Amino acid sequence: MGLFFSICLPINILYIILFLAPGTNISSVEGVSVVSRESASKIERLRRLARYLDRDPFLTDEDLAQIFKVSVQTIRLDRTVLKIPEHRQRLKNVAMGMGTLLRTLSGGEVVGDLLDLEVGHNGTSILYVTPEMTLSKTGVLRGHHLFAQANSLAVAVINAEAALTGMARVSFKQPVCCGEKVLATAVIKSKNGNKYMVKVTSYVKGGVVFQGKFIVFAISEEVPQ
Repeated sequence: MGLFFSICLPINILYIILFLAPGTNISSVEGVSVVSRESASKIERLRRLARYLDRDPFLTDEDLAQIFKVSVQTIRLDRTVLKIPEHRQRLKNVAMGMGTLLRTLSGGEVVGDLLDLEVGHNGTSILYVTPEMTLSKTGVLRGHHLFAQANSLAVAVINAEAALTGMARVSFKQPVCCGEKVLATAVIKSKNGNKYMVKVTSYVKGGVVFQGKFIVFAISEEVPQ
């Protein structure tokens, strides 16, 4: 693969992103005589920026500037090139798409803010880490908050009037600090009768901080006494 067209005019960054296969040596592509290292670096940064925001649309320009080690102004210019709206507008876009009602839980029982939910398939929530959630000496988020966010989301995606977690296998990948935002995504991977296996992955600034597999059982609305 490579470029799908021959470039004779000055290179348009958007066209390069769309049509240049990852890993292609740009300087060797026919029709492109010279591309500076700076241009190649920007192309790769734009690719990565699009991937980060696709995974976590709630990253702010400041978050992205830290991740890419560039200025906030550079991130804003990159977003303009990619036609990605600012943080506030991305939040509005997600809120407008939130139309599915919870079945297994009430709204207050979901740990974190529910952003997206397709009952029977997947869901997304975000947890804002406050000082009350962290260890006083280190400012690190207590693990049970991460687990609770993931577990409640795993139950929320089940298409039933009520559901309970039967088993969980979890892994804490990295510490999360006060002031950070945890984006959790849950996906139903399999179903056998009333037994579901739900995979939850939590991210901070695009990096994985928690992973878990939850066995969730759908139960009748009335639980025997």
